[in-house]
Amino acid sequence: MQRRQFTQSLVAASTGLLWATSSRAVGLQDPMDSKTVSVGCSLGATGPLASLARELKQGLDAGLAQANTRGIHGREIKLVTMDDGYDAKRSEENVRKMIADANTVALISCMGTANNQRIMPLVDEAQIPYVAPQSGAVSLRKAEYRSVFHVRASYSDEAQRLTQKLVSMGITDLAIVYQDTAFGREFLADATAALKATGKAVAPKGFKLDAEGTQVAAVVAQAVAAKPMAVLLGTAGDVTALLVNEFKKVSPSTPLAATSVALSGDNLRQLGGKTAGLALSMVLPDAGRTSVALVREYQKAMRAAGFQEFSARSFEGYVNARVLTEGLERAGRELTRGKLRAALASVRSHDMGGMTVDYSNGAPYVGSRFVDLGILGANGRMVG
Repeated sequence: MQRRQFTQSLVAASTGLLWATSSRAVGLQDPMDSKTVSVGCSLGATGPLASLARELKQGLDAGLAQANTRGIHGREIKLVTMDDGYDAKRSEENVRKMIADANTVALISCMGTANNQRIMPLVDEAQIPYVAPQSGAVSLRKAEYRSVFHVRASYSDEAQRLTQKLVSMGITDLAIVYQDTAFGREFLADATAALKATGKAVAPKGFKLDAEGTQVAAVVAQAVAAKPMAVLLGTAGDVTALLVNEFKKVSPSTPLAATSVALSGDNLRQLGGKTAGLALSMVLPDAGRTSVALVREYQKAMRAAGFQEFSARSFEGYVNARVLTEGLERAGRELTRGKLRAALASVRSHDMGGMTVDYSNGAPYVGSRFVDLGILGANGRMVG
């Protein structure tokens, strides 16, 4: 019995050692399969950001399908997604598995600030190219992360643009409702710093919402009681829709402003006319503005992939896929993780038809600082 237990333990230990060794064995210069390679993405397909995740994946799917139709050095690019429920620990577990897969050439658009905080050290250690983390947190943009290629502008950029616009309109007394998450806390700090920098606004009043969004009515009541001239929302996904709905019920005249990650297309449709007057920052051109060539290509790719609804989130997924495929084109036929990383770093003033991506400034690689502002109409579309 003891001998059998010892043998079983030895086999188990050996298996674990082999797994650990294989997870380190995929190097920068190991050649990829000539016919197909995988791109990994961990996202919250379930949980509080499920609607955002679904739309993001649609855009990624559409962008990669378009690239596969065109062809990239005779390879098929496969998107492999794993659900993490917006839980950072699960994100880390998923990414470890993806990095260990010798056929995974890159990661793309893993969701969440806290999630990406857990992922970045793994990416740095493995030196696997990682395109477009789905977070604008400045805390993720570190010079030592030389394998990470951000696409979108930062939340700090968005906060500055929003607050500067509000102050220029004479709105100097603001409340900030923020979620008690890594994203929400960082947005509070960014918005507070941006307001202070204007030299015209009073210190904003902060109102913390629990991570699950169970205190919406109480927090809205507190914010309204403070009588601010406007309210900034540092929240993302379904909880933002709950907040907008509650504000419209309790104080419909209070101006609301939020960031690019605040609402999914589903949220906008559910809110209906209650979105009228909501100000949003955007890190891409309006996904409905077909006068922009990149938007037309996005909508064409979405329809070809069987998706008829367009949203800022799926558009961002599409753009992220386009940046990755540009790197794959440049990397050439003899593909390795190292060649892809070098190819992405070589991108200079790449005009996508209405948006430019440029990594010439080096690490931290940030491709775009495009930020625009828009006002939603009653139909959930931008009117200005």
